[in-house]
Order: sequence, then structure tokens, then C-alpha cells
Amino acid sequence: MKKPILNAESHSPLYKQLIRKLRDDIALGVYPVHSRIPTEQELCDTYQVSRVTVRKALAELTQEGLLKRQQGKGTFVAVPRLCKDLKDVTSFNDYCRLMNCTPRTRVIHAQMAYATEEDKRDLLCEGGQVVETLRLRMADDTPVMLETNRFPQAYGFLLEEDLTGSLYAILQAHGLEANEAVHEISLSYATAQQARHLGISEGDALLNLQEIIYDQYGRPLHTSMQLIRGDRFTFRI
Repeated sequence: MKKPILNAESHSPLYKQLIRKLRDDIALGVYPVHSRIPTEQELCDTYQVSRVTVRKALAELTQEGLLKRQQGKGTFVAVPRLCKDLKDVTSFNDYCRLMNCTPRTRVIHAQMAYATEEDKRDLLCEGGQVVETLRLRMADDTPVMLETNRFPQAYGFLLEEDLTGSLYAILQAHGLEANEAVHEISLSYATAQQARHLGISEGDALLNLQEIIYDQYGRPLHTSMQLIRGDRFTFRI
């Protein structure tokens, strides 16, 4: 008789055990991204569990975004979502690597811009201009977010740097570190131009993360507005 893979006598429910097993198999590459996982009946036979148990496990993994069901075709491993912990000030490059994704950046523009009243308030600007960067951030070549950063005029040296990597690495080389942030999250809808950059349709919903980042001395370092594809990104609070 075939030995059960899951432990029916464990305090952990069978569907939770199946979730962990499928998560591990996906992480180990047994089921790569875009691949189809076994059918419900095949999973029942392999793990000697009921169809109710299998459906409950698949439903939870689908809700998490780890799996994606396609009507009439089966259940497939989804492109993983990036996850940012809002308690930490972490660069996009760093949390891409933590999620085993390759970060890429396309600079749309980097320029001096007129300081708005919001800039003067949030950045404590005294000059009439700020440094503005607009970048498209990608994970494994998939567009994830449009990121607009605005710095006080004193950070004009950034315009001479290669901005396709980590801004925070550049700032660290100048003795500055992002230490803490104030966040606001809302919902917005993609304009035609934003949609073209992000590879989505005009009017699609986007997460709008607005931040004021402070350096290690408690001074405003920059503001950031990130327009984020919710199907590719999630937050941990």
C-alpha cells in the first residue's frame, strides 16, 4: 500500500499540509512559473486526500497569488508578486533580490523641476527647484511600478549618476542613508501614458504609494510617488 505523504494525525489540517507541500515544490522549481500543476484528481491520488481538501488548498494558494486558474485549461504557477514590508526602508533592487527576481530600471527622465508648495513643505526646500527622477521599475523584465522621486536642489549631483541601479546605493556613497519613511496608500487609475509604460490598459487600477523618506539625521531626503501594479506587488504592514 502506498504510504501517505501527508500526516492525517497531525494537528495541522491536511489542506494546510498540502499548501506547504505545493509552496515548497514551487519554490524548489518542481513547478516553474507558468507551468501547469497536476489536476485535482492527480493531487488527490498523489497525496491520498479528498477533492474537498485539494480544492481548499488550491483556492487559498490562488487567493495568495501563487497560482492562477485558467478556465478549461487547468491551474498554473503565477508570476510571483513582489512584497514590500512598509516597516522597513528597502530599495526596489533589494526586495527584488529577496524575492529571487532580477531588478531592472529604465530612466524616463531625470531633471530639475520647479518646487511646488508640497515640495517646500515636505522637503523643507529653500530653493525654487527640486531634482526629479521618473523611472520604470521592472522585475524579471515585467513592468511593476512607475516611480517619481523628488529631492532638494542640493542633490543635483544625482543627475550626473547612472540611475538605472539603486538610488540608495548612490546616496550611501555620498554618506546618506534612508532611515525611515512616512507612507500614504491610495488607489488611482492609469492614464494612457502610464498604461503604456506599465503594459496595462488605460483606466486599470493602480496602488498609489506616496512617501516622505528621512535620512539618518532625521532630515527629509526625498519624496516618492510609486504607481504600482497590484497584480505584481503586495505590501506587508
